[in-house]
Amino acid sequence: MTTGSVLLASATRRLSEAGIPDPGRDARRLLAHVLKVPPGRLTLFLPEPVAPDLSVIYNVMVERRTERVPVSHLTGRRMFYGREFLVTKDVLDPRPETETLIEAALSGPVTRFLDLGTGSGCIALTLAAEVPEATGVATDLSRDALEVAFWNRNTFGLTDRVAFLEGPWFAPLGDGQRFDLIVSNPPYIAAAEMAGLAPDVRDYEPRMALTDDGDGLSAYRAIAGGALSHLSAGGRLLVEIGPTQGPAVAGFFRDAGLEGVRVLPDLDGRDRAVSGHAPL
Repeated sequence: MTTGSVLLASATRRLSEAGIPDPGRDARRLLAHVLKVPPGRLTLFLPEPVAPDLSVIYNVMVERRTERVPVSHLTGRRMFYGREFLVTKDVLDPRPETETLIEAALSGPVTRFLDLGTGSGCIALTLAAEVPEATGVATDLSRDALEVAFWNRNTFGLTDRVAFLEGPWFAPLGDGQRFDLIVSNPPYIAAAEMAGLAPDVRDYEPRMALTDDGDGLSAYRAIAGGALSHLSAGGRLLVEIGPTQGPAVAGFFRDAGLEGVRVLPDLDGRDRAVSGHAPL
């Protein structure tokens, strides 16, 4: 039987030849998944022989990765803010950049929150898990995405604290529902930019979670326009943005009557979120 070290070296070479960025990282993540060991402890298992059936499974996964299938789609899992979320082709992969939104949300009061376009539920469920006294509502237009969110909610034991509703933006909410925090990571890629995306993203993640098939700003217009009808006095609105969209989205916030509008950077110094609050 072949050892893990040999399999890993071969996989890294194949991924590198296919032009996969950071091939060693992906090869390790896939091998850890197949061997059912924590990625951080994989090195301990590399000298051991790998059963032939597992070697076959691993090599198939590596081959699919050379075809640009995302690692998360192969493993069915993605880490976000220290928790492992189920992901499928029906939801946007949780990304490290979105943790900027979580940090901003947790910097203020979180008692009753609303997550618009929840996808996998990673934002809403992270907020609920981090703030045990908080409850929230999350909406999404996609029934398939909500099925993934339901599964994640059950996994984290948050069934009684986060409600998922099907429909666009604020539409599923009842009249008079108000929140002290509204968050969203909406589709913000312009239609003209889609062709330039990495194939891992463009060809495998749901188009409706990536782009509005317009200028990339229509979701922000809708969210800013409806926010004051659902924010408590002084309640906050936080949205993730693309790195060039800060001035435009900040303008939508101000035009909608929000105060204290700020553009927030991520850890790389790029504009990543816009925040504002309802008048007191």
